Amino acid sequence: TLVDVNMKKINKKSKFNELMRYPEAVEILMEKGMYCFGCPMAMKESIEHGAMAHGIDADELIKEINKKLNKKSKR
Repeated sequence: TLVDVNMKKINKKSKFNELMRYPEAVEILMEKGMYCFGCPMAMKESIEHGAMAHGIDADELIKEINKKLNKKSKR
């Protein structure tokens, strides 16, 4: 299987501060009411924990973020 080294891969253990370099990911989080970037815990809290705190399915959130990031990288 070929792996596209340009594909971005975010997972549930990724920290919110890691996502700040991906405007598409930030947009998705903000659409869901997750304004976690201003939170002091953003440096340490994983996307999984933040999603749970907001009542959002972490797996679905990760899928949505990666889909959008990978679409952009194929342009």
